[in-house]
Amino acid sequence: MHHYFGIRLGFSIPINVFDYGLRINHYGTIVVNTKARIGKWCDIHACVNIGESLDKKAPCLGDNCWIGPGAKLFGGITIGNGVMIGAGSVVNKSFTENNITIVGVPARKIKDTGDPYHRV
Repeated sequence: MHHYFGIRLGFSIPINVFDYGLRINHYGTIVVNTKARIGKWCDIHACVNIGESLDKKAPCLGDNCWIGPGAKLFGGITIGNGVMIGAGSVVNKSFTENNITIVGVPARKIKDTGDPYHRV
């Protein structure tokens, strides 16, 4: 059943990669490596790729992360809690600070976003 819906909706998301509370905002291509680990209450948009690097390491994301459309995350990186990743960003290094916004190619911090429960 999992494989069937993955093909129909364009997702390649292995089991036990995301903690509870995953929210997929739109159907479309989403590819996640089996070695990736993503925390609770993650928001993910279409055309996101979370993959491993040549050294076979994959990303580890904290809780309450927001991943914009078309973002690419790869390698043995660590992303803190409450991090917002902008649309089309390429994240190839760690951002361990919590509650920040990162954007760009390559991604860089642009601002502190505050508590994810009180964002406007």
